Amino acid sequence: MSATTADLLTPAMNPRTRKLLHGAIVPTLLGMAWPNILVMSAQASTGLIETWWVSHLGSDALTGMALVFPGFMMMTMIAGGAMGGGISSAIARALGGGRRHDADALVIHAILINGLLGLFFSAALLLFGRPLYAAMGGRAGSLDAAMLYSNVVFGGTVLVWLMNAFASVIRGTGNMFVPAMAICIGVVLLIPLSPALIFGFGPIPAMGIQGGGLAVLLTTALTAAVLGWYILSGRSVVRMRWAGLKWPLTADILRVGAVGSVSTLQTSLTILLTTALVGAAAGPAGVAGYGTGGRLEYLLIPVAFGIGGPMVALVGTNIGAGQPDRALRIALTGGAMAFLLTESIGIAAAIWPYAWLGLFGHDPEMLTIGAAYLRTVGPAYGFFGLGLSLYFASQGAGRLMWPLLAGLCRLVLAVGGGALALHFSGSLQWLFGFLAAALVLYGTTLVIAVRSGVWFRKASSGQRARRT
Repeated sequence: MSATTADLLTPAMNPRTRKLLHGAIVPTLLGMAWPNILVMSAQASTGLIETWWVSHLGSDALTGMALVFPGFMMMTMIAGGAMGGGISSAIARALGGGRRHDADALVIHAILINGLLGLFFSAALLLFGRPLYAAMGGRAGSLDAAMLYSNVVFGGTVLVWLMNAFASVIRGTGNMFVPAMAICIGVVLLIPLSPALIFGFGPIPAMGIQGGGLAVLLTTALTAAVLGWYILSGRSVVRMRWAGLKWPLTADILRVGAVGSVSTLQTSLTILLTTALVGAAAGPAGVAGYGTGGRLEYLLIPVAFGIGGPMVALVGTNIGAGQPDRALRIALTGGAMAFLLTESIGIAAAIWPYAWLGLFGHDPEMLTIGAAYLRTVGPAYGFFGLGLSLYFASQGAGRLMWPLLAGLCRLVLAVGGGALALHFSGSLQWLFGFLAAALVLYGTTLVIAVRSGVWFRKASSGQRARRT
């Protein structure tokens, strides 16, 4: 598509889409990022709220939460970040290219894809949760606690997938505010609901750790209902219209979402395997310490997605409209912003580790291991934020090979190198050193690749053909 053609199409576009194509990059990115950072931080805080309340049930319950949390976060990352990014990217590129009918049709495809994947995850964890948590170091009471919580949250996990489908559809139009508000309302309701169901309140019986899982599902169902209503009511840029199922539209979501899911699995597999290494070396107390410290790393994901989510829409819309140079500038600007935010968090955690760890427990061994992790890995958090934000930008471009390769390099260095270091030294400190080095490698690899123009090399001729 030539610049002249793009200019002719732009006046017919929704003003929100026009802003993505022509608005000043930094103000536009910041304006879209702040509600997204708010919503993703609020969404991640559900796990923290649950953990804080559950920690009052004892060390077995806290360790059980540490075992379940990586798998639940992996699923949430796939639903909202990987497949959600595929949904947002497909809709953004359709709107940027003036294909409004396809953008509307993608809504139904998104709901069906996420719904089926939600049922798959539910079945997998209900059937194989216990051996998985046992392999991660769960024993006796901690393993029982993990299963009680896991069976509840994964039994209704399709609600998480549907909620993220609706949110991703709306984000693909460049609207970050509505998903932010809906999810924040759910988190606000979780604050009183979680302790009421865990410890009991009035006629509500005490359900223990299971009550925490039920509270998450109830607030997720409410959030999904609000977002679904917003789309059905016609207030969204795209509408839910049945136009039959079409494989090209399904493939448009899956070619980004499926590869993104592999990248997300790499991230979660890295944490799962390193959790198993720590568990084998230091037992349940080590798992609790590393899991509690590593939970801060999971919080970097919503911060990076706070900036990366808007980049999916911004990059996708500009590439769909034939503006690759602007798309690249958006990616590098957003990557720098994500680096500064996440590096600040990491340095603060390295300086004051007990301010974080003390929120969840006071066991000396847990505090010692968690502090060692944060002091070693925290200063490398900025590279994780940088790489993750460029992963989301690559979703918008529909080009995820380099994020996949960078994630594989991180996995090999963190798990392989860490296992060898632990074997020969017997020290968790050396394992944590390899985890830090792996984050630096991940972020550096991606920024070099994206800046060199890898998004456009193989696809340039095909894209030019489609634009003529």
